[in-house]
Amino acid sequence: MSEIRGREEKKKKKKRKNKGEGERKVGDTNTKTEEKKIKKREREGEREMAMEYESNNWIWEWMYNTPHLFGGLMLTAALLGFSTSYFGGIGNFPVSYAWSNLGFLLKKKREKRRIRVYMDGCFDLMHYGHANALRQAKALGDELVVGVVSDEEIIANKGPPILSMEERLALVSGLKWVDQVIANAPYAITEEFMNSLFNEHKIDYVIHGDDPCLLPDGSDAYALAKIAGRYKQIKRTEGVSSTDIVGRILSSVNDNKGVGDNNSTLSRVDSGKRRQFQRGQLSQFLPTSRRIVQFSNGKGPGPNARVVYIDGAFDLFHAGHVEILKKARQLGDFLLVGIYPDYIVSEQRGMPYPVMHLLERTLSVLACRYVDEVIIGAPWEVTKDMITTFNISLVVHGTVAESNSLLPGETDPYAIPKSMGIFRLLESPKSITTSSVAQRIVTNNEVYMVFLLTLNYFRGFHLLLFYVLV
Repeated sequence: MSEIRGREEKKKKKKRKNKGEGERKVGDTNTKTEEKKIKKREREGEREMAMEYESNNWIWEWMYNTPHLFGGLMLTAALLGFSTSYFGGIGNFPVSYAWSNLGFLLKKKREKRRIRVYMDGCFDLMHYGHANALRQAKALGDELVVGVVSDEEIIANKGPPILSMEERLALVSGLKWVDQVIANAPYAITEEFMNSLFNEHKIDYVIHGDDPCLLPDGSDAYALAKIAGRYKQIKRTEGVSSTDIVGRILSSVNDNKGVGDNNSTLSRVDSGKRRQFQRGQLSQFLPTSRRIVQFSNGKGPGPNARVVYIDGAFDLFHAGHVEILKKARQLGDFLLVGIYPDYIVSEQRGMPYPVMHLLERTLSVLACRYVDEVIIGAPWEVTKDMITTFNISLVVHGTVAESNSLLPGETDPYAIPKSMGIFRLLESPKSITTSSVAQRIVTNNEVYMVFLLTLNYFRGFHLLLFYVLV
């Protein structure tokens, strides 16, 4: 019995042993399967990391070659609130995501860099062509710096200027597109001045119109800027030039000789009619609504704005106009300017006015930074209806004008605003007038003609002497 019992216990032990080994074998098999799965996942992860590294290889090379810059960027990112835990482990570092954020930061920094452009000119007899050129130049950058050529340079290259440096600076500074003015700029872009523009004034591009600008020796005034690759070109405004305006005035003066007393009422009206016909032949300006929109602010006065109104011819737009408009603008929130139609100017001033027709004068006024809105073809008298329609709070007029005298039978154009207690006479900052500018043109032309005759005389004398000696 004991032997039988012993054999049974041995069998039971053997079964238990076999059962344990089987369980261990199953466990080992499961463990090996798990290990295979883990290794497979690791291999897939390594492949993904390798692919990610290859796709961003240029980023890693950049980080390797510029460690200081990369460290600075990482520090900036940390200061901006990136979680430090996010960067845990270089192996799992999400490079593409971090780089996109850093790229955004760099882009914002680049956007803060404002493009500065430079354009120069004589700006003698400032007209809407000059204004349109500066408007186009400003569109090529963020800040427009304008160089005003010195009197000496103008005399050496083009002849004596009509307006003084002070007057030309006032005109250029008064334009709405100009951010900075450099006085006494050279006529040609020299190497020294170009370096000053790029280094001191931080200019990115030099701008000029598509019309050639040649020096007396025939060379291009902007050659150096073109060679440096820092030159941009704009389209010239057709239909107007300083030469054209001078021609209009000189032509009218020649036609006016022998007419008689221009101060009489009859001569004012008759000469005005003749001048309208003549101006139609001389002016080549073709106005469009698009051009007026380009010059306009496009904004009306606010609900409680103090609207100031001033009117006039604004012919041959000059520094006196700029200063009186500036003074008027300081009296309110919104400056409304009335521009007389051609027939009113002709009736009031006679021949040869207006030199510039209504829409030419309108653009010159709209280009002024102190003007918010204009009335094109404003009436001679300021009416109650006008004051109500435009919500005018104050009507002003300068002390310096072409003529403050009224024609026979004429009423005071400011009678209504005076009766309402909203009229003010402003002391004009400058004594310059359209007539004085026109007289300067005539005088300059006479001096220039004498200069040409003298020059031709000496040239002829030298030529004759040369032939005699030869």
